Amino acid sequence: MTDIRKTESAEPPLSAVFGWGDLPTSLFAIFPLYLVYAVGIAFLPAMNGVDFVSRNLFILLGRSQQNYLIAHAVLAAVFLAAAIVSRRTHTGLRRRFLPMVLESAIYALTLGSLIWFVMYRILGMAPLAVGGLSESAQSVVLSFGAGVHEELVFRLGAFAGGAALLRLLGIRHTAAILITFLASSALFSAAHHLGPAGDPWDVSVFVYRTLAGCAFAAIFYFRSLAHAAYTHALYDVYVMILKQA
Repeated sequence: MTDIRKTESAEPPLSAVFGWGDLPTSLFAIFPLYLVYAVGIAFLPAMNGVDFVSRNLFILLGRSQQNYLIAHAVLAAVFLAAAIVSRRTHTGLRRRFLPMVLESAIYALTLGSLIWFVMYRILGMAPLAVGGLSESAQSVVLSFGAGVHEELVFRLGAFAGGAALLRLLGIRHTAAILITFLASSALFSAAHHLGPAGDPWDVSVFVYRTLAGCAFAAIFYFRSLAHAAYTHALYDVYVMILKQA
C-alpha cells in the first residue's frame, strides 16, 4: 500500500532560504566592491551605518590607518591569488562575472523609475529626494559600502537568516519567505531614519526605501546576493549622479 504522506509535496531544504544563487560564489564576487569601499573609508570621515566589520577591524588593529591598509593589502593579495586559481579551475565564474555586473546595472537603471511609477501613479504619493549625498568620491565609496554591508545585513541576515529561523520554528517555507521579505524591507527602510545621521522621518521616503528593499530582496532571492549587492551599489551611484545633474 502506498503511503499517502510520501505523495505530499516536501518542503524545500533549509538552504533554499538563500534563494537561487550560489552563496559562496556571490561572496567571492562582491569582494572587489568591499575592497574599494574598505580602502576608501580609510581616507574619509564617514562609513556605512551598518558596517560593523571595518569599525571593529580598525579597533582590533590599534586604530592605526597604516595597519588597516596593510591588512587590506594582504586581503587583496589573497583575493588576487584566489581569482587566478579560480580562473584556471572554474572558467564559468569568470564568464558569469561581467554579465552579472551588466544585469545588475540594468536593474539599477530601471529600479528608480519603477518605484517612482508605483508611488506616483498607483499609491498617489510624491517621492521625495532620498538622502543627502555630498562629494562625488565619497558618495561612490559609500555607495559601494551600502551595496556590500546593507545587502549582507538586511538581505543575507534579516531576510534569509530570518527565514531560516522561522523554518526552524516550524513555519512553512513560503510563509517564512513572505514574512521576512516584507519585514526585512521595512527594517532596511527604517534603519535609514535611525541615529543622529539618519534622515528626518517622512512617510513617502519610508515607503520609497521599503519598495527599494523589496526589489533588492527579490533580486537576492531569484538571482543572487552578488546581483543584489551590485544592483544596490550601482543604484546608489545612479541616484547620486541624478542629484548632481
